[in-house]
Amino acid sequence: MTTTATGSQLERQYHGLSVGEVANSLNANPERGLTAAEVKQRLNQYGENELKAKPGKPAWLRFLLQFNQPLLYILLIAGIIKAFLGSWTNALVIWGVTVINAIIGFVQESKAEGAIAALAQAVTTEATVLRDGQKIRIPSKEIVPGDIVMLTSGDKVPADLRLVNSRNLQVDESALTGESVPVEKSTAPLQPDTPLAERLNMAYAGSFVTFGQGSGIVVATAGNTEVGRISQTIEQRTNLSTPLTRKFDKFSRTLLYVILGLAALTLAVGLGQGQTFAGMFEAAVALAVSAIPEGLPAVVTVTLAIGVNRMARRHAIIRKLPAVETLGGATVICSDKTGTLTENQMTVQAIYAGGDRFTVSGTGYSPEGEIRELGENQSLPVALQECLIAGLLCNDSRLEEKNDRWVVVGDPTEGALIAVAKKAGISQSELVESIPRLDAIPFESQFQYMATLHEVGSRESVGAGLETRPYRSGEESKVIYVKGSVEAILSRTRQMLDKNGNPIAINRAEVEQQVELMAKQGLRVLAFAKKAVGDNQNSVDHDDIETDLVFIGLQGMIDPPRAEAIAAVRNCQSAGIDVKMITGDHITTARAIAERMGLQKDGKVEAFEGQQLAQMDDRQLAQAVEDGVVFARVAPAQKLRLVEALQSKGEIVAMTGDGVNDAPALRQADIGVAMGGAGTDVAREAADMLLTDDNFASIEAAVEEGRTVYQNLRKAIAFILPVNGGESMTILISALLARDLPILSLQVLWLNMVNSVAMTVPLAFEPKSEGVMHSSPRNPREPLISGKLLQRILAISVFNWILIFGFFEGVRQNTGDVTLARTMAIQALVAARIVYLLSISHLGKAIALRIRGRRVSIGETKAIGLGILAAVVLQIVFSQWSVMNNLFATAPLNLQQWLICLLPALPMIPLAILVNSDLAAFSISKNG
Repeated sequence: MTTTATGSQLERQYHGLSVGEVANSLNANPERGLTAAEVKQRLNQYGENELKAKPGKPAWLRFLLQFNQPLLYILLIAGIIKAFLGSWTNALVIWGVTVINAIIGFVQESKAEGAIAALAQAVTTEATVLRDGQKIRIPSKEIVPGDIVMLTSGDKVPADLRLVNSRNLQVDESALTGESVPVEKSTAPLQPDTPLAERLNMAYAGSFVTFGQGSGIVVATAGNTEVGRISQTIEQRTNLSTPLTRKFDKFSRTLLYVILGLAALTLAVGLGQGQTFAGMFEAAVALAVSAIPEGLPAVVTVTLAIGVNRMARRHAIIRKLPAVETLGGATVICSDKTGTLTENQMTVQAIYAGGDRFTVSGTGYSPEGEIRELGENQSLPVALQECLIAGLLCNDSRLEEKNDRWVVVGDPTEGALIAVAKKAGISQSELVESIPRLDAIPFESQFQYMATLHEVGSRESVGAGLETRPYRSGEESKVIYVKGSVEAILSRTRQMLDKNGNPIAINRAEVEQQVELMAKQGLRVLAFAKKAVGDNQNSVDHDDIETDLVFIGLQGMIDPPRAEAIAAVRNCQSAGIDVKMITGDHITTARAIAERMGLQKDGKVEAFEGQQLAQMDDRQLAQAVEDGVVFARVAPAQKLRLVEALQSKGEIVAMTGDGVNDAPALRQADIGVAMGGAGTDVAREAADMLLTDDNFASIEAAVEEGRTVYQNLRKAIAFILPVNGGESMTILISALLARDLPILSLQVLWLNMVNSVAMTVPLAFEPKSEGVMHSSPRNPREPLISGKLLQRILAISVFNWILIFGFFEGVRQNTGDVTLARTMAIQALVAARIVYLLSISHLGKAIALRIRGRRVSIGETKAIGLGILAAVVLQIVFSQWSVMNNLFATAPLNLQQWLICLLPALPMIPLAILVNSDLAAFSISKNG
């Protein structure tokens, strides 16, 4: 349990205090750590160091919530009244319909949750702490405030720490701050208002040590860490509904009021005409049941579930069923940069040496690629060779190949220097053996350089094409290599190497011009220099490199965009979806990445920084978020505000990200998309969808599937509602005219649940149309049933009413058998529905095209054929089996009567073609 003291500690600006002040405030001992008794007391006070997962709803509650739908309330109440009146068969059938619908929804929801549970893997981390003067390894959850934690390269920071010692300590905080480059840490106090990303004396939970060593005092654990505080803001936010659920809720409420009004009118008019209450209540229930699309919730659930399965095959796992459709309607995708749009691997892409500029192909740490601007079979110019060697020798990292993928052990920047040398055929291991290191000055932020002293040896076995001339000048047989910031190197140089490796006077203007050119491309620029020293020198210090360095060259590197992400962005844009980059990285780098990816609006890349956004009011921010495509140095709260600003303009926002800092915006967005592999636990918990391959390109596939789901849902609605409309009109007019009902309530339930579901569920398996990603997103303000769709539903509803009413009256007048008349009316309606189903499906269009002589595959449309076959079999059972005759009050038909029931299919053909022109476009393609 956490005490009130914890809250006050959160308000302490530990980065603004000295180490002694922090130790005193937490009763910590940096030399010996805590005692066992202190640890036990603090565990009781603060609790374990782990984020508590919000408990999910129990299974029984999730099942009961499936009944929480306005339209199902009517069915449940109608069943109760039927039972009260003694019609137990009717009551049981009505209740059975609601239970079946609930089971379908519960099963599909459980499958989605199971997919998430399968993805999540419990990972137990450990940490080294100082207790009772001894260094011990313990599970991270046992860490308490005041503990002294020891950090070394490769460690995951287990809690928020105020650093006590730092020896070349570099920490990757990209998951929290969005900064793609590891941060060099220090221990000096900072100003209290220092932003989170610039608190160099702090190490935050969830970040990773990439280089060096250090130690720190634990100042916050579990929910009190920066990660935990973000997690709490997520839990405190309202769980937003999606556009699909909002539209269905609005449609259900509207339909509920209409149904209740019509049922009450029917009951009142009938009673006013002197008819019995039981008879008119049957009519009112039949009207209510006929108007309620009982099968629609089940069909929608199945359609979305199939979309979930299709997306899972394309590396996207959906946590909430409506998110499938929501992504298909996205109008804006807000994407994090590091690791989402980019490789998350620093790559050297430009080199300047010996007065020449070279470009480098390839991405990441893989040695695949080449240094361009070199002639065929041309050996490396000496200056270029020296620049690459300096990057290899003045380096504390190494590359390793794991699972067919090259990874860096150490600093990503140094990994890039190793990779580019390897592309030139220079081996790090052989070079280090040939030119061994004698001493080094580690990189320190106050000096902005690193220096290493080497003994010169032969280079013959180092790599192909390397210069083998002696590296001596008089008595000098050792060399110092230096790498660092351009300012730090140029201030110490008066000479530079020409392309042949000879020292000449440095051309500062040209060097600075090259630096500016690389910076404009978003490249991080490192400068390299060397200095030859005497044979008797065995160590190096800062005085040795204050002057007389010889400038070798520059290497410019960047975390490049993924090639597949570039294509995905282009496809999203062709689909009318705006893509915006929201990152914590520098604006220059972010703008350069955006330009490479084609993230432009009106031909330009409009970029804003977090400081600019902080000074904007809501109106200014709304304009900025509309005009801008890049938002850099953005804090987590600002990401959230940007998403809200887009939503206020009516946009359907998809937010992608993998870091802790993305989590609030992921939860706020209409669809949050997190990385399933590299993403943090907090981000995955906040998201609606996970990408198992951490590939932004999977977003495009998910959008495509989402659009297909929405198109199939429109087909389902266009197919189901007309039969409800025809039934309702038939029953209403019959009741008002005091005539026998052409269709009874149980027969309505059969049509709405069994027959409709059998023929509508196959629509969920309809394949995507070829033009699905070549049209703009639908208007987010468009209602669930648009004007054109409503006209189509009304037209088919009127046809169905005429069919049911006409068949019933005609058969009854000719035979005098009401039961037979109702049965034939139902079978005629089903025959017409089969034709209508073919008119809106791929199968019907494929058959039509084959008749016209075009070769069109129907392999992906077999679900519709199976659905029609199932419906035919069920209808035969419905009328020919005596058990069904007794249960649903139907009569068996002879062959002649069956053939008569097929006649309404003929006029349905031209009517379906007339009203389904836009749905037909979905079935093959816009060109088909």
